[in-house]
Amino acid sequence: MKDSKSLRKRVARSVQSIRPSGIRDFFEIVNSMEDTISLGVGEPGYATPWHIRDSSMYALERGATSYTSNLGLKELRTALAEYVEAFFGPSYDPATEILVTTGVSEGLDLAIRAIVDPGDEIIYHQPSYVSYEPTIQLSYGIPVVVETLASSGFEVEPEAVQAKITPKTKALVLNY
Repeated sequence: MKDSKSLRKRVARSVQSIRPSGIRDFFEIVNSMEDTISLGVGEPGYATPWHIRDSSMYALERGATSYTSNLGLKELRTALAEYVEAFFGPSYDPATEILVTTGVSEGLDLAIRAIVDPGDEIIYHQPSYVSYEPTIQLSYGIPVVVETLASSGFEVEPEAVQAKITPKTKALVLNY
């Protein structure tokens, strides 16, 4: 087996420059403890409800095992459009304006990769989810941090964002 130093040389410099995520260490610690609920990776502290597991097993028995559209199931996109309109107001076309992803991190990664050219600056707030900075870096963008403070409830101050905007700014990531 090769030593880790020689294997590391095979990894792209852009990946080597990314700091390891402390949340993964925290996740391993919490997983080793009994009666602990981890909020670190967005999983609930309970098993998926039986009716959902049962429906999943039934779908497998029916042979629903093929890939879906790259956009996601049409029925799901339609239901999402109806839900968003009913509860929040905006209307979206499920055929052209909704994309279903595995999770937020995948969706954000796709969006960032779709708009960032090398050297573009992406502004995001800290603290934030740990994947923002590496996602921007792996897209050859430049992460630009707007710090938020506990004393102000971690609210993003418009003046702090304005101070970070340059001609290279391509996007602002706000996620709450």
